[in-house]
Amino acid sequence: MIGLLQRVSQAAVTVNDREVAAIGRGLLVFVGVERGDAELQAERLLERLLAYRVFPDEAGHMNRDVRASGGGLLLVPQFTLAADTRKGNRPSFTLAAPPQEGAQLFSYLCRRAASIHAETRCGVFGADMRVALVNDGPVTFWLQVAPASAKQRLQL
Repeated sequence: MIGLLQRVSQAAVTVNDREVAAIGRGLLVFVGVERGDAELQAERLLERLLAYRVFPDEAGHMNRDVRASGGGLLLVPQFTLAADTRKGNRPSFTLAAPPQEGAQLFSYLCRRAASIHAETRCGVFGADMRVALVNDGPVTFWLQVAPASAKQRLQL
């Protein structure tokens, strides 16, 4: 599971000219679900997102996580993060989870995030979304929790 996180001063998601989610200061995270991902990967990604220290402390050092900073968390599904771009001029999406699996895991991630961090908002899986953001810094990080191997999936 992939999380492209950006520290933002504000971010919003619009679907069909209607705002469906917005936060002020916090983290905007584009989420890509890969083949082989399961709830285990969603849990680990969420754990990392909530603990990742990208907000400044009193000395200006990135020592605070989103909860300590009092910020929001906006999760936006983005299957293109799982694209294979190693060759050619057209991305392949064979590494992305099938849509139904991706939707289920993204929904699970949103529910779990909201149960842990009240200031969680989510985009709409499969929708044509408009995402507006003001990147603060800019601060952007790529976090990835590797999909389970075939052997690990059998053990789950």
